[in-house]
Amino acid sequence: MWLSVTLDADAEHADALSDALLGQGAITVSVEDALAGTPEETPQFGEPGSPACGSPPLWSHSRVIALFEPGDEFANTPGGAADDLDRRIAAACASVGIGKPATISYDEVAEQNWVQLTQSQFEPIRINERLWIVPSWHAAPDPAAINLLLDPGMAFGTGSHPTTRLCLEWLCVHVQGGESVLDYGCGSGILAIAAARLGAGRVLGVDIDDNALTAARDNASANGVSLELRHSRSPLEETFDCVVANILTNPLCVLAPLLSARLATGGPGNIAGGRLALSGVLESQADEVIAAYASFVQLKIAAALDGWILLEGQRQRQAP
Repeated sequence: MWLSVTLDADAEHADALSDALLGQGAITVSVEDALAGTPEETPQFGEPGSPACGSPPLWSHSRVIALFEPGDEFANTPGGAADDLDRRIAAACASVGIGKPATISYDEVAEQNWVQLTQSQFEPIRINERLWIVPSWHAAPDPAAINLLLDPGMAFGTGSHPTTRLCLEWLCVHVQGGESVLDYGCGSGILAIAAARLGAGRVLGVDIDDNALTAARDNASANGVSLELRHSRSPLEETFDCVVANILTNPLCVLAPLLSARLATGGPGNIAGGRLALSGVLESQADEVIAAYASFVQLKIAAALDGWILLEGQRQRQAP
């Protein structure tokens, strides 16, 4: 049996206590909001450019959960595993200058088939009648639909997050065949792959993370599509019929000049310019992003889901 130990700590000591528990032999340590599920729960949203980025604040009432793997040293302890763990926890607390909490819970965690357990948490996701996201270990629920094969991995984007769903729904409407599409911040490549499967003529995925580009390349191959993939440090001068970026508010604001300039200008008369879709934005952040793009593209809220929104806009047509 694995042994799970749960104890409470304040924000000042939770992070240091986590390190100390690792030093005492914990296999993993996690920190959660001790008030999660109550009206006092405190959600946190850290992102690049925010004050919390790089040093996220912990909750004032934190719950620290450490997982230990029993070994011979437990069996040889007179009091058994619990007494040995008790001493380890006391030592960890003392090393960070706090007393051992009055309430500590010890739980046994049975060995499981962790791969099977993980897979059971990812079922096929229906985006709409036209599009499904299907893990490789599942049969496609609707073989007649467009089924994107995608497994959870290191890069963001499995289709389960509201912002990904919003972007996929937007692509289903605006990619009808032959369009050029830029997926900026492509992550796993899910949006770029969806655009290709929906009939886009050319699809370029850009990301800052080499691992994401590798994941996107592998996922594209698994789905039988060809993507152009590029690191964000490389020049980007082309324009596109559709530009989609599912990132976060602060980076989206910084990228306003770059992304706006990537929209196709369209032609004179009634030929429309490129369309822009932005997500990774909370409802409370809409005005901030709209203002950042105001001098380039007029944005509006096109859809919302679970507190997240998708903003869209279109480059103005050229004068006749």
